[in-house]
Amino acid sequence: MRLRTLALCTAIVAASPLIAQEKAIDTQRSTITIHVGKSGLLSAAAHDHTINAPISSGTILESGNPHIEFRVETATMTVKPDPKVDAKDQATIQTHMEEMTLETKKFPEITFRSSRVQKLADGQWKVDGDLSLHGVTKAVSLTVKQTGESYTTHTVLKQTDFGITPISIGGGMIKVKNEVEIDFQIFARPA
Repeated sequence: MRLRTLALCTAIVAASPLIAQEKAIDTQRSTITIHVGKSGLLSAAAHDHTINAPISSGTILESGNPHIEFRVETATMTVKPDPKVDAKDQATIQTHMEEMTLETKKFPEITFRSSRVQKLADGQWKVDGDLSLHGVTKAVSLTVKQTGESYTTHTVLKQTDFGITPISIGGGMIKVKNEVEIDFQIFARPA
């Protein structure tokens, strides 16, 4: 009996490195970058914007039954400074994003939770999941690639799909495009 118990304990200890470990997302190195374009008759007078959306928390499971989930606090999102825009206009753009687009007080977070991760090839997966933004949850599908230690993807979302009305000024002569491009680069914290 002791020999069987010892053998079982040895087998469990030997197999423990094979058990998948959920890891925290490295929020210091991971980035979400949103590219917002312009349209309209006078769009040449407007500016494209790049927005940083820092991940505040999340986890990733890389093997076994892989999954990912993360959270972004909308109040931490910032419009990157544009050298062509003066400080006053930059502050107005930031305020419009917070108050008119994201409505950060009403919708304080953005979340993503994968529902299925399917391996397509070495270092490439199809990730299906639910994105909750501006009080609306939509299914999204992403192709994720592993490059070194990071997982990257690029997607395009329509603001109106999430109940957001793109900003329009001058009677629509200058508008923010409905489609926004989003780049993700996610790192897991080392175990």
